[in-house]
Amino acid sequence: MMNGHRKSDRPVVATKPANKAGAPVAEQVERRGLAEGKPPRQNTNRVLDRAFVQSALGRIRQAAVKDKRQRFTSLMHHIYNLSILREAYYGLKRDAAPGIDGETWRQYGENLESNLADLSARLRRGAYRAKAVRRVFITKDDGRLRPLGVTALEDKIVQRATVEVMNAIYETDFLGYSYGYRPGKGQHNALDALYAGLLTRRVNWVLDGDLSSFLDAAS
Repeated sequence: MMNGHRKSDRPVVATKPANKAGAPVAEQVERRGLAEGKPPRQNTNRVLDRAFVQSALGRIRQAAVKDKRQRFTSLMHHIYNLSILREAYYGLKRDAAPGIDGETWRQYGENLESNLADLSARLRRGAYRAKAVRRVFITKDDGRLRPLGVTALEDKIVQRATVEVMNAIYETDFLGYSYGYRPGKGQHNALDALYAGLLTRRVNWVLDGDLSSFLDAAS
């Protein structure tokens, strides 16, 4: 049963509760404790970055909650902020395949601060240009080939920073039964909700759909 406009339906997820719009998104990187004695500079910077990012995104989130009709016209300075770019870098998968330029996560991190400063400056003055996406094919269970696009690492940083800023706005509007491309949610949570719904509610039909080449067509 669905509730009124902008209200989530009653949750049926068996394993995970729906995200709370007011809570910061959990960072998807490994956790490391600070060393005893004088903390390393890198760890200190990470702590400060997290505090800044949570505060900045929290202000955006509060503004989005306060006025649903508000239009955000000045967000770029958040995206090219060094703290947000740095957290975006650390949030990436470290063993992911490189893009068309061949640069890996570790290679970019060898001169991380200078690389991020240069990236931030290009974003600020409008000189940043995304690289071409490397196309690869993987074999599906039925033998067909599935095309995948592998993005250059620096472009992944910009994309992740942009997503973090936009999530602060969009997450306040998404309904509880929306699972696609959301922080802390995914297809397995959707399957859990479907399974729980089938067990606890009277269901007459289930619609299963698949859009052919959706991502290729959408882009």
